[in-house]
Amino acid sequence: MALDAAGVHYVAHPYVHDPSVTDFGAEASAALGVDADRIFKTLVAEAASRLVVGVVPVSASLDLKALAAAVGERSATMADSRVAERRTGYVVGGISPIGQKVAHPTVVDETVELWDTVYVSGGRRGVDVELAPADLVQITGATIAAIARSRF
Repeated sequence: MALDAAGVHYVAHPYVHDPSVTDFGAEASAALGVDADRIFKTLVAEAASRLVVGVVPVSASLDLKALAAAVGERSATMADSRVAERRTGYVVGGISPIGQKVAHPTVVDETVELWDTVYVSGGRRGVDVELAPADLVQITGATIAAIARSRF
């Protein structure tokens, strides 16, 4: 795993994934008993013909305009799921911001700094990894910006 290779401390948290569930973040939150604000989902978008990665709490939505601005672009749209899977090497619902097949500009929502540790996908459905926000930012080469918006 990329975290091992980088010497980053993390804890893997496997759980039983229900194949009928499509809200992967809510499933992880419930299965692990962790606040949905502390579990971050990885979303792949396209901005100016390049893929970019947004990492936001599962309790929020990705603000595509804010993501675009964070990477110096005017607009962004969600990437096609097949393209996201092919370029990251992960399946939707298990896309991790860490160890993607092709490195992409990554932006992590500023709320990551509210926690001592956060959870992100471990690269497949049913596994999250817990790590320090600073380690997440370092290993992904991410920038931190306000890219999440409330779902309500």
